[in-house]
Amino acid sequence: MTPNRIPRTADIVIVGAGVMGASLAFHLARRKAGRVVVIEKDHVGSGSSGRSSGLIRMHYTYPPEVQLAVKSLEMFQNWEEIVGEPSDFRKTGFVRIVPRSEAEDLKRNVEMQELLGVKVRLISSKDLREIEPDWFVDDIDVAAYEPDSGYGDGVNVAGGFLSRARELGVAYVPKTTVSRVQTEKSQVRGVATPQGEIAAPVVVLATGVWTTILTDPLGIELPIKTEYHQVAILKNPAGMKPHGSACIDSVNGIYFRSDGPDKTLVGNSGGGQPVSDPENFPQCPTQESLAEISDGACCRMPALGNAELVRGITGLCDKTPDSRAILGVWPGVQGLYIVAGFSGTGFKIAPAIGLVMCELLLDGKATTVDVTPFRPTRFAEGQLIRAPHEYSRGRPARLTH
Repeated sequence: MTPNRIPRTADIVIVGAGVMGASLAFHLARRKAGRVVVIEKDHVGSGSSGRSSGLIRMHYTYPPEVQLAVKSLEMFQNWEEIVGEPSDFRKTGFVRIVPRSEAEDLKRNVEMQELLGVKVRLISSKDLREIEPDWFVDDIDVAAYEPDSGYGDGVNVAGGFLSRARELGVAYVPKTTVSRVQTEKSQVRGVATPQGEIAAPVVVLATGVWTTILTDPLGIELPIKTEYHQVAILKNPAGMKPHGSACIDSVNGIYFRSDGPDKTLVGNSGGGQPVSDPENFPQCPTQESLAEISDGACCRMPALGNAELVRGITGLCDKTPDSRAILGVWPGVQGLYIVAGFSGTGFKIAPAIGLVMCELLLDGKATTVDVTPFRPTRFAEGQLIRAPHEYSRGRPARLTH
């Protein structure tokens, strides 16, 4: 289907063909939900999904997010059987490191995760040294280790979901911008595009940092801010273990994972820089940022001290005040659903997000995981999500050794 020939009617319109929109389209197609149309302003996975670092892990501090991650890992592990497309999930293991002052929070979170079905265990610095001999571990008393986790690719996941959805009858309209959501008497009537209008009683905005562009004209205030993040790809020196574990390291304020057998992807895990226009952000990281990222990597992996910088990557993040997703129907506009605000943690739970949103749309309630706490109105209600054992979000002072 070309951008100039779009359907004139649909039962459900999904705006956005990233991992969230494509996952939802796949699950709706499996349920034979009627005429489903996915509209994308560029091409599948071209937004934040295509620039995601792609970590797949289950270490969250909030139980519903853990449940979403467990369900998603099940789908990643059985991708070809469920989706019917080749899988590129790389099982490397995952390690969560926190400062010593937060060790008890880590232990409580691991206990909660185990109760929810996560294959995870607490390990000592000695254990971690045996798993990852290239890491500096003298500052660690205890860490959390998930042997079955790893990483994937946002473009391939979005493309796989959408490809199967199209085989099942979903219509896909690329290179087409939705200029507005059309409503009448507090009811969704469809969407308008430069190529024409699509009449539909249900519209789902899986639009990430572009969400408020469509909700603001409707008088809907969503506290989604756009942040700009930077990532470095470093060349591993000879002799360094290939395919090392993925990791979030709060001691050094970084996250990292393998990028194939001979490279390491590293990013800062702290807050990014604010961006006013998601269509206009730096396409290349600054030298200062790359140096800072590399310094953090060297603190945990000293062998990277003289590593060659292969390239830098930039991307956008749709941030909310509690750093958690906005999921559900907007109560003032019947038929309008929001799937956004994932604050940089969406890729790993995308398979389950499509499933629970499908349940919400078709059954009136998400039953696989109750997503009521993520409702769009929680900010106005003063009901921000806070887990009992959250970790600090400040940037730590890095150790030298």
